[in-house]
Amino acid sequence: MTPALSNDTLSFAFLKEKAHQLRRNMLVQAAGKGQGYLGQGLGLAEFFSVLYFHELKYDPQDPHAENRDRFYMSTGHYSIALWAVLAEIGYIPKDMLPTYGADESPLEMSTIEGRVPGVEMTGGSLGHGLGIAVGAALGLRLKGSQSRVFVETSDGELQEGSTWEAATAAAAFKCDNLVAFLDCNGIQADGMLVVPIEPVADKWRAFGWDVFEIDGNSLEQLVGAMQWARATRGKPKMVVMRTKPGKGIARLEAREQAHFIRVDADEWDLISRELEQENA
Repeated sequence: MTPALSNDTLSFAFLKEKAHQLRRNMLVQAAGKGQGYLGQGLGLAEFFSVLYFHELKYDPQDPHAENRDRFYMSTGHYSIALWAVLAEIGYIPKDMLPTYGADESPLEMSTIEGRVPGVEMTGGSLGHGLGIAVGAALGLRLKGSQSRVFVETSDGELQEGSTWEAATAAAAFKCDNLVAFLDCNGIQADGMLVVPIEPVADKWRAFGWDVFEIDGNSLEQLVGAMQWARATRGKPKMVVMRTKPGKGIARLEAREQAHFIRVDADEWDLISRELEQENA
């Protein structure tokens, strides 16, 4: 299984380069369609780098290996980020990336289980990922498996009652093989969050979870959160990540409407240059 890097082999330069490559992969996808959920994907590049190239145990040759860790992406419309990392680990060919969102392409704008290796759940309707992850955590525990369950959810999904039902169940059943990551980027479809969620960390503690709050665009803090989650026992774990939509490309970071981004044809070269300059 891979990667589960030890502290001795951990290289932040390696993780930084992987995050940068994921952003490149996302631009290839969005340029093919001219639009997409690019802001959220760019904001989670560091998270996906640390998850897939440092923490998550999986078999590059067998996406269905029984002893793999499970990763559920509740925000199915963030698929642009998942396709970027699945191409990077070899589950899908990179030359498929420009077909993102195209008719008949398996790289849908929202995830569909069974069409792409490495996709554990169908996304789209929000608020279901945490419940699925809780069920998976309980199932693995009943099997006596040492595999862990990771789930990404979002601040907008906290307005879904099913999220809090799952949070209650996870605490009641002491699912300490479950690690959740909350993407707090402050946006939803029509702009800023409709319903205030703060103090969000205190809410999760009140529901019986152990909570770790970080800058979700900091590789160092993400690695620290993974180490904390490994060492914490007895409760489900929630990592609250503060992320920046469009991270890594200044003109996209500055956009007020960042939920679904459309880019004019003559802007793609400028955006690509900005990304490379940011990472220079």
